This record gives sequence, C-alpha cells and structure tokens, in this order.
Amino acid sequence: MSRPAPHTPGHADAVGELAAGMADRIAPAVHAYEVAALLESEGLTGERIREQYGHPSLFSLAEELYERVPRSFPEPPPPADPWAPDHVRCLLRGLLFALPGLAYPLTAPLWHSGPWALAALMAAGLVSWAWGQALAHRFHLRLVNGRYEAGRTLAAGAPAGALLAATAAVLVAGPGAAAVAALAQSVYLAAAGVLLVLGRERLLLAALMPLAGGAAVPVLSWDPGPAGRLGPAVLSVAAATAAAALTLRADLRTPPAPAAPRPAYRTSLPYGLFGLSAAVLVLSTGRQHPYAVLALTLSMGPAEWLLYRYRGLSVAALRASATEREFLLRSARTLALCLTGYLLPLWPAALLAGAQPAVLLALAATLWTALLLQAFGVAWPPAVVCLTAAAAVAASSATGTPPGAPVPLFCCAAAAAVLAVLTLRCLGRPTAHA
Repeated sequence: MSRPAPHTPGHADAVGELAAGMADRIAPAVHAYEVAALLESEGLTGERIREQYGHPSLFSLAEELYERVPRSFPEPPPPADPWAPDHVRCLLRGLLFALPGLAYPLTAPLWHSGPWALAALMAAGLVSWAWGQALAHRFHLRLVNGRYEAGRTLAAGAPAGALLAATAAVLVAGPGAAAVAALAQSVYLAAAGVLLVLGRERLLLAALMPLAGGAAVPVLSWDPGPAGRLGPAVLSVAAATAAAALTLRADLRTPPAPAAPRPAYRTSLPYGLFGLSAAVLVLSTGRQHPYAVLALTLSMGPAEWLLYRYRGLSVAALRASATEREFLLRSARTLALCLTGYLLPLWPAALLAGAQPAVLLALAATLWTALLLQAFGVAWPPAVVCLTAAAAVAASSATGTPPGAPVPLFCCAAAAAVLAVLTLRCLGRPTAHA
C-alpha cells in the first residue's frame, strides 16, 4: 500500500507530535495494522486524519507512524510475589507462642509441690505438641473438601488431644494440683491450636490479655495470693476455649460438601512425629536454659516469615535461571540467605540468656529446615531425622549424662546438616516450585 506524504509542513509536524505521544504504544507493534487499530481506539475520524495529518486514510497514517517509531519490545512488568508474607501476622504469631509461658511462673507456687509435677506438665506438653501438629495437617487436608469438613476435624480432634495430654499427666504424677495444671495447659493448647490454624491470631491475643496483665503483678514484688495467681490464667484459658468454640461454630454452620473419601490418618503421622521430636529437643534445651527457649519461641514468627520469603525467592530464582544447575546454585544461595537471616539474631539472644549460642543455633536450624521441607509436602525425611536426634538426646539425658555435655549440640548440628542436604536435593529442582 503506497503512502502519500503529508501535504504541508504543518501536517508533518502534527504527525511527528502524534508519533512522539504514542511512541511507547506504537514501538511494540509488529505490523502497521496494529497501529491502525490503536488509532481507531483513540477515536480518530477520517475527516480529522485528512485535515490535521494530511493523510487520505487511517491505514496511510498508521503506516507512516509505524515507520517513524523504532521497534521496541519492553519486558513485561514482574508479576506479584505469590508468597508475599503478612508481616504483622508473622510477628504476632511469634508473640502468641511466647505469651502463654507467663502462666508458669505466675501459677507455679500452686502446683509445683511434688517431684513429678514438672514432669507431668512436660508429658502433657509432648502429647499436645505431637497431636497439634498432626491435627493441623489433617485440618488442611480436609479443607480441600470444605470448611464444614475441616471444622468437624478440629471440633473432634482438639478435645481428644486435650484429653489425651491430660491423661498422660495423670499417669506421670497422679491426681492432684499438677494434673489440674496439666489439664488447663492441654485445654489451652488445644484451643490455641484451633484459633491459629483458622487464622484468628488477634482473637487469641485478646484472650491472653488477662494472663499478660496478671503476670505483671509478681514482677512488682507483690504476692497476689492464690486467687490473683490463678484467676488470670483461668480467664485466658476460658476465653481462648470460648473463642475457639465460637469460631468453629461458624464453620460448622456452612453447608457440607458432597461425600468425598477421607485422607488416611497415616498421612498425618510424620507431622505428629515431628511435633513430638521438636518438643523433646526444645524441652531438653529449656531444662538448662529456659530463657534461650523463650528467644527461640519468639523467633517462630520471623521463622514463618522467612518460610514465605524462601518460597518467593525460589519462584524468582526459577524465572531467572536458564538451566537446572543455575537454579540449584540460586537455591543454595537462597537457603543460605534465609538461614543466616534467621540464625543471626539468635546469637546475641543466646548470649543474653546465658546459653551456648551453638546449641541454640543448631536447634533453630534443625527446626526451620524441617518446617521448610514440610511446607513443600516432604514429611517423612524431616520427621525421621528429627526423631533420631530427639531419641539420642533423650537417651543421653536418661543415662545421666552430665550437664554441659556436647550431646545436644552434636545431635542438632548433625540433624541440621542432613536436613540442609535434603533441602537442596528436594527443593533444588525446578519441578519442586512449578
């Protein structure tokens, strides 16, 4: 198609101004017809094209604009990060994991009266951790079927877990004040687990406010008495339980989904075993350095934030890599970056707590890498590794290994190294992130 030149210098200037104003949209065009469609979308009429630009038709003007503007194909804008973490939620979860610990120094004079009292609470805690991890996994499995089915799983599983944990405490210490304290602990952990998996962190924080306020009283060197010690803890347990029940009630009112096959219970078994082994490792460290465990508990919020960041950075690495080897190297760098970012603040925290930084860092690295693998559906390998480390630490403690022995450090460091290799092997492949 031949294109006559504009009839006057004014027409040429007008075409030049039009080309400059639409250059960013004309440059990616691969044919003059695309420019014609663009001009038509701008509402240019045939009369205006002839009078203002000196061209006989829309296609004639489009051809000149196509020739005037050099071809350019800009990269599309980067897509939004699908794994962008919720900063406030992650920090809040770390606080929620640590706040319940205030109940122990507040209420200890009321139940810590026998040699087996602390052991009873530890036994109940081990059962609650293991049951809670398995129940949370099963909740997400059932969530595929619908909110009603997932809610029923929590409504049945949470009370059963609390009862099982309280029974373990009674078997250790017998009936008494310690068993009552273990029952309250088990009920709270079951209710808190429900609220956390349902994403009701702010509701749980509100339930813990009585405990936080009551725990400040002994700090002022004033003994509030049995009622002042017991009341805030009971209020928080009752508030958390009521909040969990009301939240579940809303889910149970949703229409049930059509009948679907239930996932096998054994699919949640490795998550429960990991919860048990993590509890053993944490409690073994907490017996000697409770404040170090407090720092580790607070770090669970940033740890969750870094799990999201790892996934986001891995997706970015997948887009930037041209070969599998290049992606593996980027994955190793991402793992090192996230682990360093998680462990670095724990170093001064361990020193402030009077603990050996190496022990706390090895334990934190073990837990974080295990959680990372679980987030990608790799369940049995981290469960077996952590369970082996926990069994070795427990056996060392049972045989009377003197305090300060390097057994926990060796076990956790070996577990962290094995899990890091497993992470690179399982998640260093592009197919794991596709």
